[in-house]
Amino acid sequence: MKMRKGIAFLLAGLMMLSACGQSAETAPSSSGTAQTSAAPQTSAGGGESGTAEIIVTDMIGREVKILPGSYKKVVCIGAGALRMYSYVCDVNLLAGVEDIDNTSLAERPKMFDSVARPYILAYGDIFAKLPSCGVGGPNAQAAEAEKILSCAPDIVISEYEDADKENALQTQLGVPVITLRSGSDGVFGDAFTGSLRLLGQIFGKESADKAEKLAAFVEDQTKKLAERTASVKEEDKPAVYICGLGNWGTTNHLMTWQNYVPFQKAGIKNVVTDLEKNGVQAIEKEKLAALGANIDVMILDAAAVKNILPLYKEDPKLFDGIKAWENGEVYLQMAYNAYYTNYEIALINTWFNAKSVYPELFQDVDMTVLTNEITQAFLGKPLAEQIFACPSSFGGYQKIDTETFFK
Repeated sequence: MKMRKGIAFLLAGLMMLSACGQSAETAPSSSGTAQTSAAPQTSAGGGESGTAEIIVTDMIGREVKILPGSYKKVVCIGAGALRMYSYVCDVNLLAGVEDIDNTSLAERPKMFDSVARPYILAYGDIFAKLPSCGVGGPNAQAAEAEKILSCAPDIVISEYEDADKENALQTQLGVPVITLRSGSDGVFGDAFTGSLRLLGQIFGKESADKAEKLAAFVEDQTKKLAERTASVKEEDKPAVYICGLGNWGTTNHLMTWQNYVPFQKAGIKNVVTDLEKNGVQAIEKEKLAALGANIDVMILDAAAVKNILPLYKEDPKLFDGIKAWENGEVYLQMAYNAYYTNYEIALINTWFNAKSVYPELFQDVDMTVLTNEITQAFLGKPLAEQIFACPSSFGGYQKIDTETFFK
């Protein structure tokens, strides 16, 4: 009897100790409102949750309450969200992906399948194992709340930029919805680095360190480009025409951008200067013909090749009168818009633009080596071989043989 009483007291003591241990740390609630912890909690992302929630302002000005470093199940929705997340966060925390980013599915949007999307090349095997959080793609104009809920995330990273809809989605899901954006300057803009740093703030120290490292890398690359071309006098700069920009599937040789940011960063003179508005837009074929004699170098985005090919077959004189075409100074850059911007490819393209326009200043730059360096910085993997092997890469960066390329 005495032994039984001793055992009972011992078990009771152990239960009390266990209960005390459980009350010291409380996980985030299912509603997404994290509870205060008595001590910092180390997250799967490498950060610490701290002792209390904080309020962050996302990239469209919404104030959202979060518990930094605490999130274990993540869903990314909207054009570019998963790509941005993949740059600095742990893809193993993903609880679902949009169908457009799961290339193992037979039924899904396939308009980008032939173009390189480096985040898919790097982590597609992981994405293929995850359930659907929505169809995604250019035709998806709204988040699919039911599919997101089926993935049971405890945070959603979005690039749907309508604040009212984001607030409504957050209420419906019961978890934080954080909106990212990059802005018109893309990889070179403050909004891009701001989005990276916001992700770092949310997901803990490891992601924060990656965000700062990547932001510093882009800044360093931009500085190196400017330094190489700083000595070129304005009167000595070739006039360059960039074309094939715009939305995948709608672009051609008449789509251009007079304030093309890579040209500005690389000290390149744009032949197009007098359009009424900024941004990617179409010009009239008469406008291109009038500029033709002044175009020293022509750079074609690979996204436009599939649309230019039938036009050229119908009219082999399509580029007659364009000096760069007649002199063989036409270059192919990689398609950088595919379910929004491939930021690493936009940066690589900038180096290729500069190398094409100023070959003597960039003679030492090997595009394969550079591509691997930049994808390593963004995604932790050298991806040049895979990028250049994609059908719409046409073998990679190159000077176009104007006699044979569109045959």
